[in-house]
Amino acid sequence: MKKDIDFSPVTGVKLAIAKTETAQGSEWAVYIINLNLIELTNVMITSKGYGLLDGEKRQTSTLRHMIEELGSQSVAKVEPIDPAVFALTNEFWVSYYILDQIFDKKFIFTPGSFDPSHLGLIPELGLEGILHS
Repeated sequence: MKKDIDFSPVTGVKLAIAKTETAQGSEWAVYIINLNLIELTNVMITSKGYGLLDGEKRQTSTLRHMIEELGSQSVAKVEPIDPAVFALTNEFWVSYYILDQIFDKKFIFTPGSFDPSHLGLIPELGLEGILHS
């Protein structure tokens, strides 16, 4: 049962939504950042968006991503993200193992998160975006 699993607090793992400039324009993507000195294994990331858009209740499809290993102090691109969903609440549920211990955390980016005044340099990526820890 889930109540029998010891979920330790998540430390050293961050999620970022960052922008890159290409010849075609700006592209946004979601990244997972492991600042720990040990690798993460069986990283499962579930993402979805929900909320009101133009006065109507909207929900995106739920996407699931699996990263078998994320090395110590490394970064992985999870998925591209369309700026059209920035007006929604974007939720990312991250679960992973360190050795035989499971860790679990929900990262939520609210609609106001993507205001240009909130963008900052994310040192681990060398890109501008929003960092959630």
